[in-house]
Amino acid sequence: MLEEIKEKVFEANLELQKKKVVLYTWGNASEIDREQGLVVIKPSGVPYEELSPQKMVVVDMTGQVVEGKLRPSVDTPIHLYLYRNFEQIGGVAHTHSSYASAWAQANLAIPCLGGTHSDYFYGDVPCTRRLTADEMDQLETNTGKVIVERFQDLDYNAIPAVLVAFHGPFTWGKDAYQAVFHSVVLEEVARIAYFTHGLNPGIERMPQSLLDRRYARKHGKGAYYGQQAP
Repeated sequence: MLEEIKEKVFEANLELQKKKVVLYTWGNASEIDREQGLVVIKPSGVPYEELSPQKMVVVDMTGQVVEGKLRPSVDTPIHLYLYRNFEQIGGVAHTHSSYASAWAQANLAIPCLGGTHSDYFYGDVPCTRRLTADEMDQLETNTGKVIVERFQDLDYNAIPAVLVAFHGPFTWGKDAYQAVFHSVVLEEVARIAYFTHGLNPGIERMPQSLLDRRYARKHGKGAYYGQQAP
């Protein structure tokens, strides 16, 4: 079942480790088959060295295991909540990468300060509100809830990342590969922003006109970065 997606999700999870945005078992990536309503995700707590495509877990949109002998990631309810509410995404990734997690633990958005950021995220990468005491009973589901809530007035395609307060980053994209790519880029953006604030604590955000221009180079109908498809 979903053998091609299992291979992609396996490789995407390995990429998280290769790019050094996860340690030990601290991360996960998934991909959805929209037609079948099934999600392939990393198993919970399994070291990356022990993973294989066959160990990926297939769940339905309620979180029930459809195929696989291992338990799915503990963050599965968050992934599913995002898939249900962000209907155009195809992959989700989560890490505890150092710099992005530092901004999350500080309950701060990553401000858009320069070109690296604006090439991939159209404005600040937002941070969610804190979970209430009552929301702790369903921690993972309500984590998904506060992410979606934070994007009520934002374009999740233009800003494919979020920081969960006191937790860490989640990213998404058209598939698992792109979700992981955004995780890696987000960590670098968070690192650059951290050093920028250290050098100049009073630095202002990139002007909107420059943000618009830089983002449009890579996104939308007028994009001209890279090579045109034949």
